[in-house]
Amino acid sequence: MKPESFVRILAGSFVLAGIALTLLVSRWWLLLPAFVGANLLQSGFTGFCPPTFILSKLGWLGPDGTIHWGGRRDPVDGCPR
Repeated sequence: MKPESFVRILAGSFVLAGIALTLLVSRWWLLLPAFVGANLLQSGFTGFCPPTFILSKLGWLGPDGTIHWGGRRDPVDGCPR
């Protein structure tokens, strides 16, 4: 999976969760979709995307730019490093 697809899925999930929580719990949950929208705007202008940064720090973002769930795998035995 490419990071762009992951970020879109993550952002959409957080927006829908924020709207559902707003309807079921409290109006304050509208801050969650607002934060997601602000983060998407800053990412569009600056090119810095926190979820992609976190994926790379976890070792889940490969050198080819694809996400490897659970980290990088050893090419010899297929076990996580």
